[in-house]
Amino acid sequence: MSAMPAAAEPARAADTPSWQRPLLWLALVLLVFWLAGLGLAPLFDVDEGAFSEASREMLSSGDWGHTTLSGTDRFDKPILIYWFQAASLAVFGVNEWATRLPSALAGWGWCMALALFAAPRWGVRVAVLAAGMLATSVGPMLIGRAATADSMLNLLLTLTLLDLWRAVEQGEANPWPLRRAALWMGLGLLDKGPVAVVVPGGALGLWWLLSPLAAQRWPLARRLLTDGRAGLITLVVAVPWYAYALNRHGMAFIDGFLLKHNLDRFSGPLEGHGGSPLYYVVVMPLLLLPWSVLLVPLLARVRRLWADRTSRFLLLWAGFVIGFFSVSGTKLPHYVLYGMAPLVLLMARLWADVAHERWRGWGVCAALLVLSALALLGLTAAAPQLAARLQASTADAHWQTLLAAAAAKAAPATGWLALAALLVLGLALQAWRRPQQAPLALLGAVLVASVAWSTLMLPWWGDALQGPVRELALRARADNLPLVQWRLHQPSAAFYRQASAPRRAPEVGEAALMRSDHYADLPPDEQRQYDRLAQAPGFVLVRRH
Repeated sequence: MSAMPAAAEPARAADTPSWQRPLLWLALVLLVFWLAGLGLAPLFDVDEGAFSEASREMLSSGDWGHTTLSGTDRFDKPILIYWFQAASLAVFGVNEWATRLPSALAGWGWCMALALFAAPRWGVRVAVLAAGMLATSVGPMLIGRAATADSMLNLLLTLTLLDLWRAVEQGEANPWPLRRAALWMGLGLLDKGPVAVVVPGGALGLWWLLSPLAAQRWPLARRLLTDGRAGLITLVVAVPWYAYALNRHGMAFIDGFLLKHNLDRFSGPLEGHGGSPLYYVVVMPLLLLPWSVLLVPLLARVRRLWADRTSRFLLLWAGFVIGFFSVSGTKLPHYVLYGMAPLVLLMARLWADVAHERWRGWGVCAALLVLSALALLGLTAAAPQLAARLQASTADAHWQTLLAAAAAKAAPATGWLALAALLVLGLALQAWRRPQQAPLALLGAVLVASVAWSTLMLPWWGDALQGPVRELALRARADNLPLVQWRLHQPSAAFYRQASAPRRAPEVGEAALMRSDHYADLPPDEQRQYDRLAQAPGFVLVRRH
């Protein structure tokens, strides 16, 4: 396979007048994909439960300037995602679909941002592949269906960096890309904080330092840094809420948000989330599955990619994210997603060239993609057996109870899985018979498997692991019982109860949600102080009498 062009961008300029309509169809298909099965699984604790309950409390209290969790101030993240979630809950009701909707729409926008960037530069085929590959990679699929701040942040970081690059390309003739980037950066500050400035600034700054055109560095830096309107846009968007929070909470806000959840998170492992310096070198390929098979040919062409300034910018964007978060004390898998968009763009461009060039390795990648899609369907069908194996491998009594109940459940709809497998094989055959259509046919195969995963596998595991919490919280709501969490942290319980559920021992007349093994460990005299109202695998609902 030949190298990607080192100059002459856009590579397929003839496609430019005709890319709008295909991208409209792509947008509709991906919108259906992101919304499919969105509300089928219960909320996963702790993160989804905490964000969703904080948004519900915002809506219930009418205080849209601050968030609480079970009545306690919550400084984990800024305000933007809570506004979107609370607005969605107000419109669509207090349910899983509504609280996940902002993240799903952000995931959809994330994909379309790549398509709109790629289409005028490299053609419709690359645009479709980039958007589809991002949507069907494991990491984005998970984060885009989670009611947290991260899907929105990934969208805003991608919009910021792509518009910053447009500002570099178009120069002083068009100031609007830079000002749009300033808007996205301000919204990112409202969504998750300083990372919305650090990642774009670091990635573009690294490209600026390593640019071979030294004579153009300072004029470019001066133009990007001295646009007063761009700076004003960021300040007008972000500063009012930060000033309000500081005025309202004072040092509590500084200690809780700026110090604990930003500086302390970077300087040391927060809540035990540490890892080696190579943590993200391992995690990134896992989150890119099944498309990580393309990393090998991509890395083999790094030297040739470096000659193209757009490709160099994309490489440095991904490299900065991996390097920066590798030296961070706190390491969580989703941090590296901030550098996934540039890798997907480069891999899509590489994969699109399969249809135009002879490359002996494409058959291996194609086979691995088909096998990955079939493996995903197989893992979905074998969910009960997998639960039984996991149960046998853990010594934790609580998890043994949950996994034993899961192993006894029926497998996800095997008829639909069989149909999905036939579709995957049919698309694989189409790719083999018509090499020109191979990239899109294989994307379709992965898309089919991804739909099955999101509508069958994820809800099955959600019901197994989080269904008991939802069931008992709904029982407390039906009986109109005040609910507390005793020796437990499952914030989704408050969301389903639709009332605060503080973490403490119950008082007389209150119901308590607790783990079954913790209740069994209570002395008999203490157990007699409680009525057991209901139980579900791994959990029990009791009331102090």
